[in-house]
Amino acid sequence: MEVLATAEEMRAFGVRLAERLRAGDLLVLSGPLGAGKTTLVQGIAEGLKVRGPITSPTFVIARVHPSLCGGPALVHVDAYRLGGDLEVDDLDLDASLEDSVTVVEWGEGLVEGLSDDRLELHISRDSDDDIRTVTIREVGPRWTHPTP
Repeated sequence: MEVLATAEEMRAFGVRLAERLRAGDLLVLSGPLGAGKTTLVQGIAEGLKVRGPITSPTFVIARVHPSLCGGPALVHVDAYRLGGDLEVDDLDLDASLEDSVTVVEWGEGLVEGLSDDRLELHISRDSDDDIRTVTIREVGPRWTHPTP
């Protein structure tokens, strides 16, 4: 669990998280509007050194950000407007999953079937201030039994 007081801390957390990521990784982000999901993705993108800018893909649903350094691309998805599994299937995310780091905002309950290995990050926000708490659930052998 991470407790983060500012947007800058959320971005820095994303940069640190990116150090652990590799092609094939799936991250599922959940939390209320304004929790900082896109800010976290901005940090992940900075850490992965991908082409930006990183903005919420709410209306385009998904954006691919190619690597600037020979690493994996970042596939940034906003599932907020998706109506269910069939619309997720239409995105064909599994086609790029092995070659990219895929981050899905609002993906809880929709994209877990894409991979047995994933990080599930829930961001909560105290209504009285800007402090966010990020809870990470590591799922699958990639995260529970990592190879050195």
